[in-house]
Amino acid sequence: MKTSPSSNLDHRPNANSLSNHVALVTGASRGLGAGIAVELGACGATVAVNYFASPAKADGVVSQVRSAGGRAESFAGDVRDAVQVRKLIDSVTARLGPIDILVANATGPQPMLPLEQLTWQHFLDQFEFFVKSPLLLTQAVIGGMKQRRAGRIIQIGSEVVALGNANFSSYVAAKGAQLAMTRSWARELAPWGITVNLVAPGWVPTERHADVPKADLDAYAAGVPLKRHGTPNEIGQAVAFLASDAGAFITGQRISVNGGNTLE
Repeated sequence: MKTSPSSNLDHRPNANSLSNHVALVTGASRGLGAGIAVELGACGATVAVNYFASPAKADGVVSQVRSAGGRAESFAGDVRDAVQVRKLIDSVTARLGPIDILVANATGPQPMLPLEQLTWQHFLDQFEFFVKSPLLLTQAVIGGMKQRRAGRIIQIGSEVVALGNANFSSYVAAKGAQLAMTRSWARELAPWGITVNLVAPGWVPTERHADVPKADLDAYAAGVPLKRHGTPNEIGQAVAFLASDAGAFITGQRISVNGGNTLE
């Protein structure tokens, strides 16, 4: 019997499914990391929820994933430390299986300071999170990914690289370096079927912005073409797409998720 094109489409495998995939999300006990972890779990991935100092919050994220029918466990570790990164990767692999998806999301304090007040240490603090940490994590997972000739590395960047926010140069510089690494690694790892991309959110209010005046939040949203802030789950949806088979032919890219606040 001849089938219609629509019938064929109805029976295609779900290209967005992450079933039988293990994902590690760093800094996932709150904020964007939590939203990403929950979304990956909703798409079928087994999620390793990494945290640094908030085990209770990490367990809360694990509960969210499990309550939606997914599988998740929490894992402690400072992803700026080489020994702890190695221990983290070994623990995730032993408990959940080989890591197929790495999401480098962990961040720390982001001080806004004028040039006159900046020190080199301010820059090093940011580079610890956005250059050193992704380097350590990627080095720890690519051996297995190369053996399997498949893998997804997704960095969480920021629109600040395109906007060049004033009084924020240490953070902007580190995020710019993170994007540059993404592009270089994408070319280097492509022969093994490993994709490397970066999701660049706009300003997504999370717990760290609890003390930001409403007027500042409203002013930012007013300047966004879609006239609102994004949400953690929307960032998670972009990550899940890049992690899935649907994103298999995308590598070395910055995907801006900011309502049109920057145009590539």
